[in-house]
Amino acid sequence: MAAAAARLSGSENRLVSLPLSRIRVIMKSSPEVSSINQDALFLTAKATELFVQYLATYSYKHGRGKEKRALTYSDLSHTAEESETFQFLADILPKKILASKYLKMLEREQRDGEVEEDDDDDDDDDDSDKEEESEEEDAES
Repeated sequence: MAAAAARLSGSENRLVSLPLSRIRVIMKSSPEVSSINQDALFLTAKATELFVQYLATYSYKHGRGKEKRALTYSDLSHTAEESETFQFLADILPKKILASKYLKMLEREQRDGEVEEDDDDDDDDDDSDKEEESEEEDAES
């Protein structure tokens, strides 16, 4: 195994197109990781490369960019949203929306949140009024 690692260390840069130093930094950012074996680093880099290649190929084949012979961001976000396999990427690759639409959406959410809070406050007031009425009735009896 050590001999294989020695052979890979010189030639692994040609086998993987992602920068191993960056992948090492990302892996070490996890508190559970104390040290990284060179083989594990190489395999993680290769697996990541193959995953990105598969995502790009799938998105290209199933997207609208194929007509333009280009892979677009919307192809990737559509794949993340529609494909069960890539569903976990939906938060990372959201559909693009205009800033004006986003601001309007935020305003609506805030208004809806205020209306719900007002409704909740009204319910609380009704409950406290009922409690006060029952206490007054108990005092009179």
